[in-house]
Amino acid sequence: MKPRTKRALAVVSALGALGIASALVLNAFQSNMVFFFSPSQVMANEAPRERSFRIGGLVEQGSILREGQGLTIRFAVTDLAHKIPVTYTGLLPDLFKEGKGVVAQGKLGPDGVFRADQVLAKHDENYMPPEAAEALKNARPGGHQSTSTLSGATNQSAAAATSPGTKP
Repeated sequence: MKPRTKRALAVVSALGALGIASALVLNAFQSNMVFFFSPSQVMANEAPRERSFRIGGLVEQGSILREGQGLTIRFAVTDLAHKIPVTYTGLLPDLFKEGKGVVAQGKLGPDGVFRADQVLAKHDENYMPPEAAEALKNARPGGHQSTSTLSGATNQSAAAATSPGTKP
């Protein structure tokens, strides 16, 4: 073989290996990607039925039901416009309460019940994940925020933006 042919073969082999590695990385990235949806989006059939996704909003008042002595719990997640029933088996975060922000990850069943395999609660009384706050804001007619959690988060953001020593 001529040196020129050897170099061309090496370049083609390297490009092929790079292409295969890129395809494997992109496939792994796509299979691990989890999207966020609000209850209104789920009700509008915008959420995938066959893939895992996250749903977020507020735990509806009076919706928490524990099944016997086990770890299974049922509750509803609402964005103040729609609600989605959720079932979860496992230990809940200490901050999980009615009327507080929550993000659950799992799959929507054929019966319309969201089966969560992970539940995340907000970490203090003024914080809500940006996606959940935006979903709640958009779900209200006219986009008005009316919950104290959202008002606190908005007031905290406004105070941080206008605090002394920062430039607008």
